[in-house]
Amino acid sequence: MISHFLEFAAIIGLAVYLYHCKAYLSRRNAKPWDSIVAQLQPDFSASLRNAQFLRKEGRHATPQEMWQRVRGAYGLCAMYRNARVMMEMADYAARNSDSVDRKLLAALRRDAMQIRIRVAMALGQYAFTQVNERISANALSAASMYTEMAAGTRKLLHVNAGFAVPAYMGSMA
Repeated sequence: MISHFLEFAAIIGLAVYLYHCKAYLSRRNAKPWDSIVAQLQPDFSASLRNAQFLRKEGRHATPQEMWQRVRGAYGLCAMYRNARVMMEMADYAARNSDSVDRKLLAALRRDAMQIRIRVAMALGQYAFTQVNERISANALSAASMYTEMAAGTRKLLHVNAGFAVPAYMGSMA
């Protein structure tokens, strides 16, 4: 008797979860372009350019200096959120344009997931230890991928889809 009740509760729970997922996707797909773009956080892009410059130049810095370049946990959280927003921008362009480069879109999706995984790893490690080489390496790797993703998103939206791209996204590339 109890097993039937648990099965029924599991099915009801799954149905409620799927309904909420469908409602979320419907709301997300109905968002206008300006609402999506307004979710981007542009105020830390200069420090990310510095992080990529630091990596390209091969300058040896302490883990604390690298952590400061990406603005620590604040910068990582902003990258995490912006990766999702840039994916929404790319999805919007794919839904509303026939000329979207599908290979670039697939690369952006892959990069967004990698950024979110690396940021989650860096924040999880940071929560339990002091800033060290591994944490700053994950943070810089995520920052480098993020700047490349911003450039790819800008290219996808501006060149292929003709959507207005925020001016600060061009400065992040």
